[in-house]
Amino acid sequence: MENRTTLQYYVLDVFSNKSYKGNPLSVVFTNGDLDLEVYQNISKEFGYSETSFVYYSTKKKALKVRSFTPTGIEIDGAGHNLLGAVCGALLKKMPIFEEQNESDPFVIMKNSPIPLTVSFDPVTQYPVVQMHQKSAVIKDEIPTYRIAVALGLKIEDLDVNAFVPTIVKTEVAHTMVPIKNSEILNSCIPDNQLLMEISREYKFEGFYCFTIADEKQEHIVETRFFNPIIGIYEDPATGTAAGPLIGFLTQKKFTKSEKEYKILQGVKLKQASMIEVMNREEDILVGGSSIITMKGELYI
Repeated sequence: MENRTTLQYYVLDVFSNKSYKGNPLSVVFTNGDLDLEVYQNISKEFGYSETSFVYYSTKKKALKVRSFTPTGIEIDGAGHNLLGAVCGALLKKMPIFEEQNESDPFVIMKNSPIPLTVSFDPVTQYPVVQMHQKSAVIKDEIPTYRIAVALGLKIEDLDVNAFVPTIVKTEVAHTMVPIKNSEILNSCIPDNQLLMEISREYKFEGFYCFTIADEKQEHIVETRFFNPIIGIYEDPATGTAAGPLIGFLTQKKFTKSEKEYKILQGVKLKQASMIEVMNREEDILVGGSSIITMKGELYI
């Protein structure tokens, strides 16, 4: 066999502490940057919504993370791709914060430093990572009828009394789509072509459909996420949309600042995920834990 480079990888289930729940992410440990085509080929081979590539940069004194979809698009933002990458590095016992100021740990996503808060679950000892996203910026509203048609729903299925479909951005711009109840949320069948047309026209990525949970539940909202414009038809846990949602709900006075809430996602995909969110004065925290489900080697 010709001389090929061996890289280690983990598959983690993110926003979960149980295997085969949450959002699966492959994390590949490299010794530095790879050629673009190599990133794209490996991501296509894994076929998960995203694959993250990580190495410790001695120059930057930080973990460097790059993430790609199976269609070869490089992803920005602090979502499950970053959370799983950081948990993977910590579970592998990489000393990624050793050379940093203890009170301000960060990692570098693509080229931007992303601040984090890291703790360890007292029972499982798994890392719990909170990513600091920028404060939510509320942008355009989108006509309800257009989104209803694209989701295969009636206008009255979208809970338009309290909220209207609105583009919100922390790291990445997504549209928050209010849905009347959990049953309707889990029955909608989107028309991906129409969703992509709306995304292009209004210049945002995904659709975060949410419904308010009843008060007995542990979570405050249940969600589904569709992002066909980057090749994600449905995602079981989406950190880059959870941040904008808690920012949106807080600005609409539905939730309070400085209080932790939970978002349930992925029920329809049978990959229930729990995302912990908090709107703060200066930023938004999006966090959770991850568990290693597989590990192995790949060859390039």
